[in-house]
Amino acid sequence: MKALLLITAFLFSTNLVSAMETKIMIRAKARDAKFIGTSLGGAHIIIRNKLNQRILAEGNTVGSTGNTDLIMKTPKVRGSSIVDEQTGGFMAAVDIDEPTFVNIEVISPLNSKQAQAVVSTELWLIPGKHILGEGIILEIPGYIIDILKPRTHQYIALNSIKDKPFLFQANIVMMCGCVVDKGGVWNSDELEVKGILKKDGKLVKNIDMSLVSTNLFEGSHMINSPGNYELVLYAYHEKTGNTGVDKVNYVVFE
Repeated sequence: MKALLLITAFLFSTNLVSAMETKIMIRAKARDAKFIGTSLGGAHIIIRNKLNQRILAEGNTVGSTGNTDLIMKTPKVRGSSIVDEQTGGFMAAVDIDEPTFVNIEVISPLNSKQAQAVVSTELWLIPGKHILGEGIILEIPGYIIDILKPRTHQYIALNSIKDKPFLFQANIVMMCGCVVDKGGVWNSDELEVKGILKKDGKLVKNIDMSLVSTNLFEGSHMINSPGNYELVLYAYHEKTGNTGVDKVNYVVFE
């Protein structure tokens, strides 16, 4: 019995010794934009063993959104990098004793639930063979849209808005938090922004939204009758296929 215990202890200790720390850098990058870092609350990263779904590492990306000129304006050639030392990412360290097939899942933006997307990839990790530098970059498509006016389930007296334009407002940024502006790197002139207004479930009008200041879009419509209203607001960029949506319900009463 004693000999069996010694053999078991030896095998267990050998297994521990053979496990090697393997580092892997994971980054989340907004489509047609920059990296998702601390300023937006980060992207959440989960690395799982594909075979048994055990979580090997988990955390949030931290750091900057990166260098705009390097990412957006410098032609990329093989071997060049679009990251610097401050660029946001999550450095995972996993202990494995054999080549392990993993699933890497990115949930982003972490703090904007209505815009949140999940993207993933799979690859082999080899013990002690680190994946550093740019690391593994996963692309997050879309826009973060927040309808500012009207507020969710706001009750509005009809006599306070009747016979004058009712203002709709929305804040729109890239999935990295990068700004949308007229003539900017992310040019508002290339962005189609519309509000689909419904009353009691029926279409009232498609409302054109225009940029009035950085990230801020406005549109208006005459509302002359009470009811349960819904505004579905979307942004669409034809060149990249980026899309985003936010919705709000509000009530107009007499």
